[in-house]
Amino acid sequence: MPYRAPLTDLRFLMDEVLGMDRVAATEMFAEATPDTVAAILDGAARLTEEVLAPLNRVGDLNPARLENGVVRTSPGFAEAYRAIADGGFTAITADPDYGGLGLPLTLATAVNEMMASSCLSLQLNPLMTQGQIEALEHHASDELKELYLPKLASGEWCGTMNLTEPQAGSDVGALRTKAEPNGDGTYAITGQKIYISWGDNDFSENVVHLVLARLPDGVPGTKGISLFVVPKRIPDADGNPGVANSLKVVSLEHKMGLHGSPTAVMQYDGATGWLVGEPHGGMAAMFTMMNNARLGVGVQGLGVAEGAYQHALAHAQDRKQGRTPVEGGSGSIMDHADVRRMLGEMKAQVFAARAMALDLAIALDLARATGEADWKARAALLTPLVKVYGTETGIAVAEAGIQVHGGMGFIEETGAAQYFRDVRVTAIYEGTNGIQAMDLVGRKMMDGGAAIAALLDEIAATVAEAGDEGAALGAALSDLRGATEAMLALDLNDRFAGAVSYLMGFARVLGGWYHLRAAMKDAGRARLARVYLQRILPLAHADLAAATGGAADLYALTDDDLAA
Repeated sequence: MPYRAPLTDLRFLMDEVLGMDRVAATEMFAEATPDTVAAILDGAARLTEEVLAPLNRVGDLNPARLENGVVRTSPGFAEAYRAIADGGFTAITADPDYGGLGLPLTLATAVNEMMASSCLSLQLNPLMTQGQIEALEHHASDELKELYLPKLASGEWCGTMNLTEPQAGSDVGALRTKAEPNGDGTYAITGQKIYISWGDNDFSENVVHLVLARLPDGVPGTKGISLFVVPKRIPDADGNPGVANSLKVVSLEHKMGLHGSPTAVMQYDGATGWLVGEPHGGMAAMFTMMNNARLGVGVQGLGVAEGAYQHALAHAQDRKQGRTPVEGGSGSIMDHADVRRMLGEMKAQVFAARAMALDLAIALDLARATGEADWKARAALLTPLVKVYGTETGIAVAEAGIQVHGGMGFIEETGAAQYFRDVRVTAIYEGTNGIQAMDLVGRKMMDGGAAIAALLDEIAATVAEAGDEGAALGAALSDLRGATEAMLALDLNDRFAGAVSYLMGFARVLGGWYHLRAAMKDAGRARLARVYLQRILPLAHADLAAATGGAADLYALTDDDLAA
């Protein structure tokens, strides 16, 4: 079915519920006028509907492949990538001094959602470049910025990040890639990296890798890691791609989904690299890109959820099957209560995930524009919630989309299964959802729960304003307060045992908050809010009840108990 960009929901959330006007009111983002925002969103909608969406199935059926050391991308991807770059969509937030638009991350988040909905395999490419631009803006020398940022902003060059190694997945500190000084300010990078999204392509002039490696005097663990920029082709004196660097794509992974996105095993054999930031400060620099990516990956989950929902809705509206007692019904399976349940729950979860992502983006924009600690704390708190809830929503909605299709959902020709196959990895990369949950109950509670308490107080104020309509959310909020207090009293490993349940309970309460605020702004939104508050929010009670029991039951299990 044709994809339709959800501009009405995006604008309603930004303008009526979440207050993006606060971002535009800052000096930094004064250029984000209503006309500019509308022009960017309208342009992105046309691009995603007309150019990217037709390629979603093409990339799935015609995967990227490695031929004689050259990555060949899916048909149409080169032209679509150029349309993305020419539209300025890679550089929405980038510094205008280096060719960027300097607009808010909130706007980029809305655009990234549309691109993820229409063709996630291709959207991964500009997402990686956006993250690299931010990392270089914050940590690179002026010389590196002047050379690389204009090329990345224009889309002439693409960016990647290289963290994972065969023996060092989530434990990044176990990496073995070495960086030896060459004596001229450059370094020789040697090692292998795996799972590198868009590690190469056949349509950009150059591919710029950000690579984590260890200097000779680097101590073991994450504190001894440095970050390097390592281009596929070494720029010449004029800044143009010159001789090939000593790196190569060893192979491309054969994946469950995202077939159009080449996921590479990269080999570096004394490749020339330049230090980004301070020696041994690589993790701090890379975390800039990783935090950007965590919002981005949550939005990928949201985007796929929207695409899967639209696909399922179109099928339900067309499919004739069975009888229902609905007077004057459509005659399609839309008349069946259970089908309406699935579609209503799907759309309600998508709305909640979208609101959460945009709320985080606004907090990040305001933190950057004002420097205020409260906005920084709010953004830090929301980051793991957005990453996990966005990706879990993508998985749940894509799975429900298969169910709406019935037996045809299990048949590849309908395209319903692709959404599930593509989105499943989002719960794994950029920090698994379990790690994100542990971050929420660990690092994000190091303030004694102050940032959480501040957010819960905001929710309580909405509940009070809503009166009887806020009763269900108020009850769930009470459970969340109790679970938070209980979490703070537990030791760290006991918190970790219930971290995912706590995060999901927290996220469902946040979703109820956004829905209630939407219903208070627009009576027409109350119908969808009622579905969320009646059918999704109650799950928070179970999540939060499961969150605080500690780890004793898990460690009581013996090897025999767990044996196959």
